[in-house]
Amino acid sequence: MLWLKAFHIIFVVCWFAGLFYLPRILVYFAASDSPEARAQLAVMARRLYAFITPFMVLAIVFGLAMMGMNHEYYLQAKWLWLKLGGVVFLVGYHVQCGRYVKAVNADTDSRSHVFYRVFNEVPVLFLFGIVILAVLKPF
Repeated sequence: MLWLKAFHIIFVVCWFAGLFYLPRILVYFAASDSPEARAQLAVMARRLYAFITPFMVLAIVFGLAMMGMNHEYYLQAKWLWLKLGGVVFLVGYHVQCGRYVKAVNADTDSRSHVFYRVFNEVPVLFLFGIVILAVLKPF
């Protein structure tokens, strides 16, 4: 069980690192006037998205494996259902990042750097909530 937890945490950290940096690349893309810089940032965003997607999948797989080890407890734990709701939201956030990356690479994105600066803060809020739920296990 501890190995599963260790790998779950490792892949969550890797996934979140990408979720924090990917929108920052989009901020720089939207703020740039240089076609060369925008092209480079678009490639960076595409590669980073492809790099972090397996981390998301592995974090979920190891989390589900831990749940499977003690499903009687986890299925009745209210804190876990709230955590899973946060994870579902983050998966949606990840998918939305992919849509933005696709638009940036197609040069059809017209969002401002301010939009991406606000969008960049969303995963921080969910990180706080999910970690608090996982550590404190309220309810």
